[in-house]
Amino acid sequence: MIFDSGSNDKASLREKVFKSIRESILEGKYKPGDALREATIAKELNVSRTPVREAIRQLELEGLVQSIPNKETVVTGVSQEDVQDIFMIRSRLEGMAAKLAAERITLEELEKLKEVLELTEFYVTKKDLVHIGELDHRFHDMIYKATKSKILKQMLSDFHTYVQKTRMESLATPGRATCLLKEHTAIFKAIQNQDGEKAEELTNKHIEQVSKNMHLDDAPRYH
Repeated sequence: MIFDSGSNDKASLREKVFKSIRESILEGKYKPGDALREATIAKELNVSRTPVREAIRQLELEGLVQSIPNKETVVTGVSQEDVQDIFMIRSRLEGMAAKLAAERITLEELEKLKEVLELTEFYVTKKDLVHIGELDHRFHDMIYKATKSKILKQMLSDFHTYVQKTRMESLATPGRATCLLKEHTAIFKAIQNQDGEKAEELTNKHIEQVSKNMHLDDAPRYH
């Protein structure tokens, strides 16, 4: 990915660089222990080293990289324990988001959510996991947006992004894509019917099922 280094919007450029590096970390292009070199990344993205340096600082605040004094910055990434913690937190917040969405969603947002489901169904028949994964992300993100809570949306969007690699691995499990579609459809109907309690219950079950599918409940914890 190459950005226009001549852009006048420095904040926008910095955000694009940050998201690009973060995506590379979360997708596994940069693995834990890898060194992040400003000059190399700046050349790859066709930008100066300044936005790269600022992006790396932001990544350090998120715990995705670690700067070693007088040495280099290395990738820490998202560990198995991090993934477990994220799903534990999501299991509490996702249901709340669905409940708020059922109360606050607009007709236009409902229509867009329905379109996402229809597209998901199409790609499930095609067994196109890449598009299914993208639509899964969009489905949840639209629910976060429908809550009208900026804080809740930001938190859950970040959590969902952090586990995108794990979610794609989960989707590759035989039959999981079909189950995901059924779960999303049930959540959508509850939101459409403005049944917040049902939407919350179904969403909690959905996150629990994803967790079980990835065997997070059985994974060893901290030693």
